Amino acid sequence: MFEIFGMDSGLLLSQLLIGLVQGCFYALLSLGLAVIFGVLNIVNFAHGAFYMLGAMLAYATLTYFRLSYWWALILCPVVVAAAGMLLERTLLRRLYRLDHLYGLLLTFGVALLLEGAFLNAFGASGQPYRPPPELEGGFDLGFMYLPGYRLWVVGCALALCVLCWFVIERTHMGALLRAGTENSKMLQALGVNVPALVTLTYGAGVALAAIAGVLAAPVTQVSPLMGSNVLIVIFAVVVIGGMGSIAGSVLTGVGLGLIEAVTKVVYPSFSSTVVFLVMVIVLLVRPSGLFGRTT
Repeated sequence: MFEIFGMDSGLLLSQLLIGLVQGCFYALLSLGLAVIFGVLNIVNFAHGAFYMLGAMLAYATLTYFRLSYWWALILCPVVVAAAGMLLERTLLRRLYRLDHLYGLLLTFGVALLLEGAFLNAFGASGQPYRPPPELEGGFDLGFMYLPGYRLWVVGCALALCVLCWFVIERTHMGALLRAGTENSKMLQALGVNVPALVTLTYGAGVALAAIAGVLAAPVTQVSPLMGSNVLIVIFAVVVIGGMGSIAGSVLTGVGLGLIEAVTKVVYPSFSSTVVFLVMVIVLLVRPSGLFGRTT
């Protein structure tokens, strides 16, 4: 293989493909976080816990109920969405008129409770989760061997991101959601059940986190700590893209995954902090984020 800027091209291309997979996880997780903030104005610190919950439920359905990966991909987001809607109706709804800090503290507490419960039940060690037989194997690209499951993750995550963008930007339901963020009282005066709309939106947001958890289960070991490990990076992605920006979250998530991958080749010890350096630079130049609206 030839060299690009002094780097082996095969190594660089393989890292870019790995970064694309990681970036798709970032995009899917930050998408749910952006949807919730855009409609509810809640900084959902429980998002990582719902991501972990999706993966743990996938592991539980396989271990205890012998349900396949495909059933887990359908059932786990539904269960997590129901739990999220219950949380919104019983606790979060009481905080909408208060300062954002109250919602952040509540969701942070919920995250700690969920993480502690699963740590007590399963321990801190990770559990393996095999990909479905249909997606085992891979493709020899010459410079690397690409597992078929990782290709599925990229396609599924990007398809969900495009679908969510289309629903929010091009459908009547999306128009209602955008109107609710601008003037919820006017929308309710026009006969729209705004509380139900908000509940469904929160459920959809945490369902996206659960889908990301199920997709991640065969890639990374399933652990109660997996949500807290990725949460801070996801918040950085949302801040860089612009709080509440759907397109910003998706494009920034994929872009930062690629930047992180290149950094692992150029300067590996800096790869874990490059995301936060990018966040600092973006906030200095454009405090509202790359795709955020200035106020």
